[in-house]
Amino acid sequence: MDIIEQLSTSLATRVASAAPLVVALRSGPWHRSGILWRPDAVVTSEQEVGDNDNVRVVQAGREIPAKLAGRDPGTNVAIFRLQTPLQPIQPVQPIQPVLGDMPLAGSLAVVVGADTAGAPTGRLAMVHAAGPAWYSQAGGHIDGLIRLDVRLGADEGGAVLGANGALLGLATAGPRRRAMVIPAATIAKVIDALLAGGRVERGWMGVGLQSVALAAALAAQSGQRRGAMVLQLVEDGPAARAGIQPGDILLGIDGLVFGQGRRIVSLMGPERIGQPAVVRLARGHSLHEFTVIITARPGA
Repeated sequence: MDIIEQLSTSLATRVASAAPLVVALRSGPWHRSGILWRPDAVVTSEQEVGDNDNVRVVQAGREIPAKLAGRDPGTNVAIFRLQTPLQPIQPVQPIQPVLGDMPLAGSLAVVVGADTAGAPTGRLAMVHAAGPAWYSQAGGHIDGLIRLDVRLGADEGGAVLGANGALLGLATAGPRRRAMVIPAATIAKVIDALLAGGRVERGWMGVGLQSVALAAALAAQSGQRRGAMVLQLVEDGPAARAGIQPGDILLGIDGLVFGQGRRIVSLMGPERIGQPAVVRLARGHSLHEFTVIITARPGA
C-alpha cells in the first residue's frame, strides 16, 4: 500500500470512528449536523438554528425527537435535549473532548458531519490560522482561534477532529462560509448553564457607547487620545444608578483603557455579575470615577 492509500484509509477510519459522536438535526427541509455531547444532549452551531426549536435527531437511520434547551449567541453554541437518550450505535468509547492544546497552523483536521440519514460525512481541512483566546462581538469568550481552509454546508455544527483524532470542537461558518472551530473547552464551559437555564448570563452596564477622539486638552489631562461617549443610558440600569449621565466620555473600566487593546466585553463575563467595576470618565473638563455594580444583561 503506497502513502496515498495509507492516508486515504486512515482518513476513512478516522471519519468512521467519529460515527458515535455525530448526528443529523432535521426539521422539515432544514438539515444541519450536531455533536452528541451527552447521550441526551446534542450541541450545534447556534447561528444555524433559526426558529427550529423542535427537531429530530438522526443517527444511522434512527430518529429521536429533541427540543431546543438553550442557545448562546456569544459562543455560537446551541443545545438540544433528546426526548430519550441516544445509545451508542456500536460498543465503542466515544471520542473525548480535548480541553487543552490547540492545533498549529498548517496541521490537518477532519470535519465530520452527518447526512440526512445520520451517517457520518467527511471533509479534509488544513488549519489556516490558530491563535489565542478571543471575544466574539456578542461578548462570548472563545478559548482559542482555529480557522480552517474549507467552506461548510450541512456539516456545520459537526465535529472537528485533530490529526491525532481528538475532538477540537464544533464546526461553524465564518465569513464566506469558511470554517471556524468553537473549541471543546468553550462548549464545556457553557453547556451546563444552557441546559439549566437556556442561556448564559453575561454582565451589563446599561449603556450605549460610541468611540470618540478626545479634545487636545482632555487628551493631555487623561493621558489618552480616545474614549467612549455615552449615547444611550438605560433607565434604572447599572450605570444610571451609579450616576453616569448621557454625554459622559468613558475613559476606562477597571484599568482597561478605551482604544488600547481589549474591548469592554472582556470585562462582562458571567463571573462579573454582582461585582463592582470602577469607571473612569470625563464630564465636561474634569475627570471622575464611579463605581458601577455589574448586573446580568436582561434577556441575554
